[in-house]
Amino acid sequence: MNALPLVIFGGLLLADSITAQSLEVVPARVMADEAAAIRVTGVEPNQRVTIRAELTDGGGQAWASQADFAADAQGTVDASKQAPVAGSYKEVSAMGLIWSMMPEAKKVSAYMAVRDLGPQTVDFHLLRQGKELATGHLEQVMLAEGVERLPVHEDGLRGTLFVPPGAGRHPAVLVLGGSNGGVPLRPAAWLSSHGYIALALAYFRFQDLPPQLESIPLEYFQQALEWMAKRPEIGDTRVAVLGTSRGGELALQLGSMFPRIGAVVAYVPANVRIASCCRNTGGPAWTWQGRALPYSIPRQPNLESRVRAAIEVEHTKGPILMISGESDHLWRSWEMADDVVARLNSHHFAYSFENLKYPHAGHYAGRQEIVPAWHGAVRNPTSGQENDLGGSAEGDARSSIDSIPKVLEFLRKSMAGLQ
Repeated sequence: MNALPLVIFGGLLLADSITAQSLEVVPARVMADEAAAIRVTGVEPNQRVTIRAELTDGGGQAWASQADFAADAQGTVDASKQAPVAGSYKEVSAMGLIWSMMPEAKKVSAYMAVRDLGPQTVDFHLLRQGKELATGHLEQVMLAEGVERLPVHEDGLRGTLFVPPGAGRHPAVLVLGGSNGGVPLRPAAWLSSHGYIALALAYFRFQDLPPQLESIPLEYFQQALEWMAKRPEIGDTRVAVLGTSRGGELALQLGSMFPRIGAVVAYVPANVRIASCCRNTGGPAWTWQGRALPYSIPRQPNLESRVRAAIEVEHTKGPILMISGESDHLWRSWEMADDVVARLNSHHFAYSFENLKYPHAGHYAGRQEIVPAWHGAVRNPTSGQENDLGGSAEGDARSSIDSIPKVLEFLRKSMAGLQ
């Protein structure tokens, strides 16, 4: 073991206290939905120090945050137990230094995840009066070790199947994205890391699928459910469906139609079938048996069309959980989710149902990972338009931190008895 350097002070030999100062991150490797403890030791009691966090996102953009803390009587700081006295966030939050990050460049509108579900590295720096005293590092992992990724390109289906490690069958979830199109990899990876088989299903804007969310036949999703039942890892058991935004609307619609679905999780959903997206030409988003399903056009209040377009959620054969933000500026997801609750109540729905509403959260409410939450106007890759999603960084982050364990517990309970 190396001895501490010695300095002469007033004729006495003293260990240099600066070298004893440390910044530790425990554990140093976590899943992206988990918290780590960020601790400082070896500083003077009540001394004010700064912790700065930095990362480079999947788009090569630098993000950073920092917060000042006052050490306790033992000369320690624990960000999971102490609120900063100044800085990027205000209240106690173990991962506040991550979700409160801001981009270093002005042109950046939102955090971009590391590509191909790669890990995210966060660097921490302990500073006092601008001088660096120690460093620490955290690796956030999106996909648990041993999860297998299988591309799906058969029977007309397109997507990715995530299979967790372990022999035998696993509970399964059909995962649906929203108006961005493509394959919803990240929520499926999150579920598979918690022991679920997850089919991330594309239904437009991917490979040879339709380029727009227009006249999508719901038989496609029926086929996906039948395909899942033939997989030996799943078997002929009921499954859950999880969707976000237009995918949340779709999850409620599919749950109302197909008894094979035994539980529904809908993030920021609509309670009615919305018109096609995203060329502003109107028309149906969904068809069934060759016919267009009635739809409603947002921001054009028409009671008759909304009544005809309402999703008959009361026909769902299992519990329903919704997550919504009360500052959602893209559409009023919290009110539409409340309308689902009201409809279920009026029909004396036999299963459990809940709308987790979060103040100050926007259309990103409940995101399943703890990442920089600030965003500006976000460009939709399908329409090319910039959208105001609403919500504050703190509101969105708090909705994620609160809802992540609740969604997992809902799925655990709901799927325990599915047959």
